[in-house]
Amino acid sequence: MKVKIMSTKSRNYFLDNYKALLILLVVMGHFIEPCHTNNPVLESLKWIIFSFHMPAFIFISGFFSKRAMSLEKLIQKLVIPYFVYELLYYFLYVFVIHKETGLYLNRPKFSLWYLMALFFWRIITPYFQKIPGNMAIAFTAGLLIGYTQLGNFFSIPRTLFFYPFFLAGYYFQEDWFEILRRHWKAFTLSLTAFVCFFLGTAFLTGTELTTFIFYGRYSYEDMDMPGMEGLLVRAGCYVISFLMFFALSAVIPRKRYFFSVLGVRTMPIYLFHGLLYSVLKATPLLENVDTYTETVLLLSSCVGITFLLACDRPNRFVNRISSFPVRLPKLPKLPGPPALRGGQLPFFRSKGRMAR
Repeated sequence: MKVKIMSTKSRNYFLDNYKALLILLVVMGHFIEPCHTNNPVLESLKWIIFSFHMPAFIFISGFFSKRAMSLEKLIQKLVIPYFVYELLYYFLYVFVIHKETGLYLNRPKFSLWYLMALFFWRIITPYFQKIPGNMAIAFTAGLLIGYTQLGNFFSIPRTLFFYPFFLAGYYFQEDWFEILRRHWKAFTLSLTAFVCFFLGTAFLTGTELTTFIFYGRYSYEDMDMPGMEGLLVRAGCYVISFLMFFALSAVIPRKRYFFSVLGVRTMPIYLFHGLLYSVLKATPLLENVDTYTETVLLLSSCVGITFLLACDRPNRFVNRISSFPVRLPKLPKLPGPPALRGGQLPFFRSKGRMAR
C-alpha cells in the first residue's frame, strides 16, 4: 500500500486542534489519577480520557510519520531526549521527592515510554509495511502480548499494544478526514451501540473492568482476566478507541484558534507536565480533591498548566535538547549494491525517501 506524504504548503489546523485537545486530556488524565475514585465526575472523566486519548495521539503520530527520517535524525529527536529526561526524572525522584528508584534506562519512567515506542515504530514501520497482512499481524501482536509478563521492560507491551494505531495513522490519507466528518452520525451511533454491547456483555459475564484495560502496560493476568477473557476485552478496547477517534473528528474545528498552539507544542507539555505531576503526587494535594468545586479547580489548573508549558521557554529547552548534532560513522563500501551513507538505514534512499 502506497502512502502519500501530506503537503506542507499549508498547515493542517484540524490536526493541530485535535492534538491540542489530546495533550490537554493527557495532562488532565494524569492529574486526576490520584483522586479519580473520589466522585463520579472524575471517575467518568478518566474512563472517557483513557479510552481514546493515547490511541488518538499515536494515530496522529503515525499520520505524520509518512516522511522517512534518517537514523541520525531519529537519535537526535528521540533517543537523546529520552536519556536527558530519564536523568531529569531520576534526579527529581531521588533528590526532590525522595522516591526509591534506580536509573533503569530499559524501563522508561512515567510518560517517557512514548519516546521509546515512537523510536521503535519509526524504525520498523518502513520494513513492516512491506509485509502482506501487516495490519492484521500488528493487531494480533497487540492482543497476544497481553499474555506475557514483560511489565515495563523496554515498554514492549505498550509498544505492541498501541502499534496498530500508529500503523493505521501511517496509512491514513488526509482527505479521509473529510469522509469521517460527513459520516459522523454513523460513527457516533456505532460507538454508542458498541459501548452498550461491551458493557452489557461484561456485566452479564461478571467481568470486572478497570481503566487499566486501555493502558496497554498490564497483562491479562495482572487485570484478573485469564484465558480468552482478557483477549476479547482488549479487542473491544481497540474498537472503542478507533470509533471514539473517528466520531470526535467531526467536532474538531478546522480553523486556527488561540488554543491551536497547544497542538504545535505538544512535546514540551508532554515532557514537563510529568515532572510537575510527580512533585504534586508526592503530596496529599491531588488525592484529597473530592468536592465538585475542587474538581473544577483541578481541571481549570490543568488547562492553565497546559498553556503555561506551551510558552516559549519550555519549547526552546525541548528544541535545544533535540538539536544536538549526531554523526554516525560511515559504513564501509562493499561490492554489490550501492553502499549506504553514514547514519542511514536500508529503507532510506539518498534523498531521504522511503525505498519502494
